[in-house]
Amino acid sequence: MAANQGLYNGFLAAGLIWSLCIQNDEWQKHVASFFLICVLVAGIYGAATVQRSVFFIQGLPALLGLLAIVLF
Repeated sequence: MAANQGLYNGFLAAGLIWSLCIQNDEWQKHVASFFLICVLVAGIYGAATVQRSVFFIQGLPALLGLLAIVLF
């Protein structure tokens, strides 16, 4: 299970890093938003199925990132 989580986190990190490499501002926001939404959904799912603290560790930072994209 830990290997699966590591792989999942690696793909999400790669997606967010990829979004930083995109030069078109609009597409950069779309790609970053997609991966942050994936992290948020995983945080909500983890909170519902494992422990509520998963949302605060994983979902809340993703939600704050999404808000930053929308506001800035």
